[in-house]
Parts: sequence; C-alpha cells; structure tokens
Amino acid sequence: MNSRMVAGMMISTAFGCWLVAAGCAAAQAQFFWDPSRNGGQGFGFESSPIPRTLVNFSGPHRPGTIVISTSERRLYLVTAPGQALRYGIGVGRIGFTWAGTRTVSMKKEWPDWTPPSQMLRRRPDLPRHMVGGIDNPLGARAIYLGSSLYRIHGSNEPETIGQAVSSGCFRMTNQDVIDLYDRVQIGTKVVVLR
Repeated sequence: MNSRMVAGMMISTAFGCWLVAAGCAAAQAQFFWDPSRNGGQGFGFESSPIPRTLVNFSGPHRPGTIVISTSERRLYLVTAPGQALRYGIGVGRIGFTWAGTRTVSMKKEWPDWTPPSQMLRRRPDLPRHMVGGIDNPLGARAIYLGSSLYRIHGSNEPETIGQAVSSGCFRMTNQDVIDLYDRVQIGTKVVVLR
C-alpha cells in the first residue's frame, strides 16, 4: 500500500468513528433525556408565573438564610447583606399556615412521596405512596425542614405558584426548586414568617 491509500483509510476510519459517536450521543439524548438537567420546558418544567428575581432585601438575616413570607407568597434566599434572590411560591391554605425557624435537614432529588396520616384522613383517595418522578406532587427536588412534615419542594402544577393551596409545605416550580436546591446546604437556616 502506498502512503496516500493509508492516509485515506485513516481519514475514512476517523470520520466513521465520529459518525458512530455522534449517532450514539443523539440516541442517548433522545432516550435518556433528563429535563431537570437540560432546562426542560414541558414535563412539569414550565417557568414560574412569578419570575425569580434578585432584589434589595433588608433585615437581620445572614447570607445563605432562607426567609419565607407566607403573606407575600415569596421565598427569599439572602445572597449578601441587603440582597436576596426572590422566588414565587405556593403556600399553605387557610388553617395550614405556620411560622417558625427550622433548618434544612435533608435534600432529595426526585423524592418519593408518602402522604402523612393526617393528610390521608382528610383525603382517603390519595395514594399511600408514590415513587419519585414527573407525576409526583413533590416535583424534581425536596428540601426537608427539620424533623417537621414540611418541605420546600417542586410541583407538577406550576399554576399553583402564588396561591394558598398546600397543607403547609412550600411549592415552587421545578426550575426554581432545582435552582434553590443547588444553592443551599444541609443546616441552612429557614425562617418562616406569616
């Protein structure tokens, strides 16, 4: 074989390998797409009716603290003195609001949901357990608040953001809860105001 033939075969082989790799990547993207990793519109990843915004924020809270204003239906993550990220949230309906200070005790991606016994007494039609996933009411992420039954979690019903509809938990769009989840650590202080 002469050198031109060898060079041509090497180029052809390299191009063929590139085509196979590109085809496999496309197939993987098609069949293993995770909307939470790709900004996914649809599949419960619609944008919030209340956009996430950097705002001026006064108060005695240190950077890293989460402050929830139930009456405003907003969650603030203090980012610096006098500044916070503001998120729209869904809050507890009348009779299910609460106030106090907790710490983030656990974080889970695509959490399973087991309705507490109190909720099952009110709503016996609910499933006893739901595996995590796009249809799960806890959405893409859950941030657990101390040893309480309450969480900050995603939602497969983004239209409920800004509403008082929950049993005391705080709902966010899946996009917003993923953003918050990535910013907070276990031990983060959470202050809930009425």
